[in-house]
Amino acid sequence: MEIKDAYDLGLFEIGIIVGGGNIWRGITASEMGMERSSADYMGMIATIINALALQNALESLGVETRAMTSLNIPQVAEPYIRRKAISNLEKGMIVIFGGGTGNPYFSTDTTSALRAAEIGAKTILMAKNGTDGVYDKDPRTNDDAKRYDELTHHEVLESGLQVMDSTAAALCKDNNIEIVVFDMNIKGNIKRAALGEKIGTVIK
Repeated sequence: MEIKDAYDLGLFEIGIIVGGGNIWRGITASEMGMERSSADYMGMIATIINALALQNALESLGVETRAMTSLNIPQVAEPYIRRKAISNLEKGMIVIFGGGTGNPYFSTDTTSALRAAEIGAKTILMAKNGTDGVYDKDPRTNDDAKRYDELTHHEVLESGLQVMDSTAAALCKDNNIEIVVFDMNIKGNIKRAALGEKIGTVIK
């Protein structure tokens, strides 16, 4: 419903990158001894499962969507083709990108930055689960953690702030893509972030 509220404004073209951590984390499996490429491909499949679930949820609300995947599963979803994705967005559909980049060793963060650059997106809304912005240290374990209202891409990279991995941060910097980090669990925050209201942390 939160995504639909932003969509119903009619002001934005919306693409969504979904992760698969609720089902499978490739990096965790790799740390436990599984071969990294296989672990990452399983993670990509998990993101496709979530993409299909989100597509179904949005369509049940009357929102036209397209799920596109970087892994070739034509019986399940459209293959990701840049021009087709842009065409779907221009037709007013929400496009859900599953399957990561289609390559192991790349995170969902990198997928977000890559797809944003490919389709010409101006902003990445990085919706976090229970975290309301970027801090100088982990706010869950440090009571004196300071939240940043605004940062530059350079500061994120130079300070090693764990907003997203360095590959993704560098892609956003090189392509002038703004990032807004905010708590998705607060009602109305997705629409506020899309409208440019000052919530969370803005990186530009």
